[in-house]
Amino acid sequence: MPEVTPIPLAQLTTLRTGGAPARMIDAMTTDELVLTLRELWAEHEPVLVVGGGSNLFVGDAPFDGTVVRVLTTGIEMLPSPRPGYVRLRVAAGHNWDDLVAHSVAHGYSGIAAMSGIPGTVGAAPIQNVGAYGQEIVQTLVEVDLIDAVDGEVRTVPAAELGLGFRTSQLKKHYGSVAERDAVILSVTLELADVGSAGHPLTGAQLRTALGVAEGEPVTLAWVRDHVLATRARKGMVLDDEDPDTWSAGSFFQNAVVSASFARTLPPECPRWPVAPDLDPVMVVPLATFDGVVPPPASTEPDVKVSAAWLIEHSGIGKGFRFPRSRAGLSTKHALALTNRGGASAEELAQLARFIQGRVQSEFGLILQPEPVLVDVEL
Repeated sequence: MPEVTPIPLAQLTTLRTGGAPARMIDAMTTDELVLTLRELWAEHEPVLVVGGGSNLFVGDAPFDGTVVRVLTTGIEMLPSPRPGYVRLRVAAGHNWDDLVAHSVAHGYSGIAAMSGIPGTVGAAPIQNVGAYGQEIVQTLVEVDLIDAVDGEVRTVPAAELGLGFRTSQLKKHYGSVAERDAVILSVTLELADVGSAGHPLTGAQLRTALGVAEGEPVTLAWVRDHVLATRARKGMVLDDEDPDTWSAGSFFQNAVVSASFARTLPPECPRWPVAPDLDPVMVVPLATFDGVVPPPASTEPDVKVSAAWLIEHSGIGKGFRFPRSRAGLSTKHALALTNRGGASAEELAQLARFIQGRVQSEFGLILQPEPVLVDVEL
């Protein structure tokens, strides 16, 4: 195994917290990654797999185990069974934004709105990354992964990953374990081959964010440039010179609530309907079937509400920080908890807990953290 001298996780995560692990291994190829994980899992020692480190919030104590850095790269073009589409199989360690840039340069549509999202390709399906109405679930075909249970490498269709709003079977949500303990080795996307000409944007959320009229044609390059500019204004594009970007992006998820609960929130709170299941599965036991199929229950679709709005309207504004604390909200975006320079994980956790408490007190809703928390509690 290609073992290297351990370095602090604060140097490998965008929130800049975490001590050095007991061991560190750099996997440069998929074969190295598979072999390394099989050996470590067989030894039953704690393992932390790190890609870009943009969705990790790590505690202050040294990690008592082995950190495996996924440094695999590469894009392979594959044929698609659908006319006008192409498939790209991408190594898990490949930089996500580099993939987006590649797709835009070649005229492949489907992920341009996710420009500027930090991290690696292998991490993208774990939390079903998305921005401005685009999510990876819309283009994901399958992943190759290695299961921790038996060390076997498998190709798993996207439909079997349990992809939902910022979640999947592979994500370790705060306070729980992943439904499927596995590491992604590669990701296959299917993108529309639209070329360099302009075409209308189909997503209302993206059109609104970029100020594009319905039916107005724009190029993929234009979309990417304007998404990057929009994210930069919010401090959501990594910049070593800007502490507003020393974050894990949106620290809290936009909350998905019932329609009835959404009506208890102030009407000015931004909200978006969550697409309902238009074809629910109904199981009727044959032993009791009388020939009549009951009508489906009439239910309102859930609603996604803006966590940033809830935070600001609970009295916590952009740039908020405790006296003498080195952790604070971004001065540009109320959803980003930032390390202003040398902040401990506990300083960031203290701020996160305060925000959760304020929002719960004002609106009766507990915001959930989006990053994966390692050896740190809220």
